[in-house]
Amino acid sequence: MPAPERRLASLRAALSFLTVVPAGDLGGIIGSDVGRGVVFFPVIGAGAGAAAALAAWAAAAVLPALVAGLAAAAAAAVLTGALHLDGLADTADGYGGRSRARALEIMRDHAVGSYGAVALVLDIGLRAAAVAALAARPHGLLWLVAAGALSRSAAAGVGALLPNARPDGMGRVLEGAGRGRVAVAAAVGAAIAGLSAGWAGLAAAAGVAALAALWGWHCRRRLGGVTGDTLGAASEGCEIAVLLAGAALLR
Repeated sequence: MPAPERRLASLRAALSFLTVVPAGDLGGIIGSDVGRGVVFFPVIGAGAGAAAALAAWAAAAVLPALVAGLAAAAAAAVLTGALHLDGLADTADGYGGRSRARALEIMRDHAVGSYGAVALVLDIGLRAAAVAALAARPHGLLWLVAAGALSRSAAAGVGALLPNARPDGMGRVLEGAGRGRVAVAAAVGAAIAGLSAGWAGLAAAAGVAALAALWGWHCRRRLGGVTGDTLGAASEGCEIAVLLAGAALLR
């Protein structure tokens, strides 16, 4: 396939991997296209954040701020097919297993346990509260764009640079991304954060890089590497952290 067509295939693969947005005929898409598509992750994440911000802005015009925050959470979940939330819940449930093998076994079971349920409640609650605070400030909802971009670039880096805990896990699709593409994704994510939130957005990018590195170290130490679930958890955790940082800075 010619290079321009391969790049288009990578974009479509990334869009299909991260969202439920129709990406056209995926018949010619191969697994490595997702890895090559990591350069588009922050742009797609920014788009998802913009959609959530629009939902919050529309809801805030007629409803209380907390409802606007829940509207943003709902919009993000619908747009992504709740993919990252599912990964967060499975990752949290995995902490019920004392050994690496047992944790991975629990994470493969998609039934939500008590740890996963608590993680979901905390995630949605913190997200709604942070967005409610941001909606009350001029241009505050632009932090959702920054959070969407930075969280996806963080997941791309963790997935591409660390080994996989399973030989057949979803996280393997990012193995071929390479350091160069990860660096581009990080730079694009930081640029979007800077444009959305100024110097504070760039500081948030540095914080997300640190969080991603810490999470990657933890996953490698505990599980021997990353899985698709831990990548979803990384995305959710970094996104919430950025939103909380924005809410704190705009108080």
